[in-house]
Amino acid sequence: MKFALRDFTPFQLGAARYILAILPLLLVIKPPKLHWKWVVLYGLLQGVGQFGLLFVALHVGMTAALASVLMQTQVFFTALLGFIMLRERASRALQVGLLLAAVGLGCFAMNYVAPHRAAASSTTALGFVLSIASASMWAASNIVVRRAQQSTPNFRVIPFMVWSSVIPIVPFILMSAIFDAPTTHWRWLAAPWSSWVAVAYLGWIATILAYALWTGLLKRHAANRVAPFSLGVPLVGLASGMLVLDEVVTCWQWAGIALIVSALVTVLFGGRFIPERAAKCA
Repeated sequence: MKFALRDFTPFQLGAARYILAILPLLLVIKPPKLHWKWVVLYGLLQGVGQFGLLFVALHVGMTAALASVLMQTQVFFTALLGFIMLRERASRALQVGLLLAAVGLGCFAMNYVAPHRAAASSTTALGFVLSIASASMWAASNIVVRRAQQSTPNFRVIPFMVWSSVIPIVPFILMSAIFDAPTTHWRWLAAPWSSWVAVAYLGWIATILAYALWTGLLKRHAANRVAPFSLGVPLVGLASGMLVLDEVVTCWQWAGIALIVSALVTVLFGGRFIPERAAKCA
């Protein structure tokens, strides 16, 4: 995403990502056999919501390393929405994890109260807020998948992913036409091959393949059990951001990272060590 945003605006990158995602699969894969509202909702939440906000966050002030960590707060948004909308039980481990994550986000916020000079220009408060909002959109799209699966006996992942990828294209093109500076409207035509490789990766690998696998898990398991398995994302994101992009992580941010990763570990493994409360009579 960081590489592609050097030559594309956030909205251009969104449109290009999903145009490549549907080609040539749209020509050979039939539409999914479920109500169209689930396709539209998922496309808007996961496409325009999650990635639109994330692309803008990376553009206005967020490092790839920290974004990979902040996006994992979707685990907790997913659990909260699953509890409210799907009646999925909030375990004691999840409750402890939510508390740790909240303190971790507080540490990230402190970075803007007492900024570190070496990374003063790396991230902004707006980039931080947009990253959290992006994670909430990811969580909402997880809930849509669960609801779609519950309402469709023969739910098939690949057709759902391909056809929902059609939905974000027009909104991204319209937002680019409205909000992007006129001088940037055709800048993508001169983008080097490396940026197009980045877009192709985002479209075919990170959208269709990865999210098909992710959605397949959500099809078979409760949303709050699948979400913690994204634990590997911050490890890869932090390593690549620091080693490839020379991104700087401040002390406050390291504290937030440690707490959020601890929260993820607690949710994933805490059930073995944190006893549940005995059920009480109404």
